[in-house]
Amino acid sequence: MYVPKESQPKQGTAAKLRDGERGGKRKIVAQNKKARHDYAIIDTYEAGIVLTGTEVKSLRQGRTSLADGFVQIDGGEAWLHNAHIPEYSQGSWTNHSARRKRKLLLHREEIDKLEAKSEETGHTIVPLALYFRDGRAKAEIALARGKKEYDKRQTLREKQDRRETDRAIAAAKRKQRGA
Repeated sequence: MYVPKESQPKQGTAAKLRDGERGGKRKIVAQNKKARHDYAIIDTYEAGIVLTGTEVKSLRQGRTSLADGFVQIDGGEAWLHNAHIPEYSQGSWTNHSARRKRKLLLHREEIDKLEAKSEETGHTIVPLALYFRDGRAKAEIALARGKKEYDKRQTLREKQDRRETDRAIAAAKRKQRGA
C-alpha cells in the first residue's frame, strides 16, 4: 500500500514528542546552582549565544563556569558577562579569551521586557544554565530578585524538610512491601 510522503511521520519527531519539550533534548554543559540559592527566580528565558568555534569546542568538553556570570542589556542587546569558558586546549592563535562578553540572542519584546524589569530596584538578570539543544548552544537566563539571608535559610529548611518526608515515605513503602 502506498502512503504519501506528507502523511508519513518525519524521522526524529517521535523522540522530540517523547521529551515533552519543544526542540528535543537538552545536553546540559553548566548550571549556576549558586544563582538559585542567592536569587528568587521570577521568570526564565531561553537565549541563543554568539560563540566562536573554539568556544563551542571547549563547551562540548564540558569545562565552563557560570558562578560569577550576569546579563546586562546595553544598546538594545543582551550581553553575558563573566561566564568562564576556558581556552580550547588544542586551539591555535585563533583561541578565544576565557571571560569575554558574549552576545545573547533574544526577541526584541523579550529584551525590552527584561530591560524594563531589570531597572526596577532589586532585580537582576542571571544565567542559570548553558546547554546544547539540537546542536546549538543555548543559555537559560532568569529575571531574579536577590534573597535576604533569612530567605536563604528558610529555603534550605524547606528543602531539608521535603527530603526528610520523602525518606520517611520511602521507608514506610519499603516496610509495607517487606511485611
